[in-house]
Amino acid sequence: MSKEIDTAELGEKIVKVLKSIFDPEIPVDIYELGLIYDVFVNEDAEVKILMTLTTPNCPVAETLPLEVEEKVKSIDMIKDAEVEITFDPPWSQELMSEEAKLELGML
Repeated sequence: MSKEIDTAELGEKIVKVLKSIFDPEIPVDIYELGLIYDVFVNEDAEVKILMTLTTPNCPVAETLPLEVEEKVKSIDMIKDAEVEITFDPPWSQELMSEEAKLELGML
């Protein structure tokens, strides 16, 4: 008998973790920057995160996805986490939240 997982609660925990990860070149977290395109959680508490980078040759292209995976895996109820990087659609400033734009003086 498997225990039901609360995907909404888990989603909130994942977002909280994502908001603790910052792009080294922009003083805004990756969630508010709009780098996270989608977060999937299945019933086995396995997470898949679809994200992008500000540019394909981003200096943290190797380390940022690993940091995201490690931090999401550290959440108690998560069994596994996988990050998939995509550049389709490419990231643009339109994907940033109002909060991020305000932070960067773009509003």
